[in-house]
Amino acid sequence: MQQRDPSDTSNISDPRDEETGGSDAERNKPGEATVSAEASEPSGDDPVARLESENARLKDQLLRALAETENVRRRSQRDREEQVRYAAAGMARDLLNVADNLRRALDAVPAAALESDEALRTLADGVALTERELLAAFERNAIRKLEPASGERFDPNLHQAMFEVPNTGQPSGTVVQVMQPGWIMHDRLLRPALVAVAKGNPAEGNGAARQGNGAG
Repeated sequence: MQQRDPSDTSNISDPRDEETGGSDAERNKPGEATVSAEASEPSGDDPVARLESENARLKDQLLRALAETENVRRRSQRDREEQVRYAAAGMARDLLNVADNLRRALDAVPAAALESDEALRTLADGVALTERELLAAFERNAIRKLEPASGERFDPNLHQAMFEVPNTGQPSGTVVQVMQPGWIMHDRLLRPALVAVAKGNPAEGNGAARQGNGAG
């Protein structure tokens, strides 16, 4: 009968193994405890969520780029339309004095002289025909004359006051005389009308202002 060496503890079980449910080899079996721990923890790098976030970011960038492209297209189209709309503004502004001089020439001819002088009448008819043709050309290009009537309210956007006339019987701040008509092309002012404005006492001016505000 062999005697067991007191120093040999290989066959002696550890009480801690019994408490924890097995030895170290049993606890470290591959594919059991390690895998279950990994499965219980949620993954922080979800590829589906990452792709959805990237897709949303690219979609936002695309929509912004499309909106900016549309804005640029609209601005370019508006600029082209403005250029076409007012392409003749420079030439029309140069012709305004021609129209004024034609009218002055016709107004300077006395009516009695037209009746007695056939040559002068023929010349006046030619000048009048030239004026009508010029005004027709203006009208085809949406150029119209601004000639405010007496008593019309002074509009600083369309009129230029040259001086004030007191004691006119008109309310203060109204047009009493037109020295030179103005011209407008579409909605752009080519030249303001040169006018004289009535000058009244403060009460008349306040009354006219209240009437103008009430009418507006």
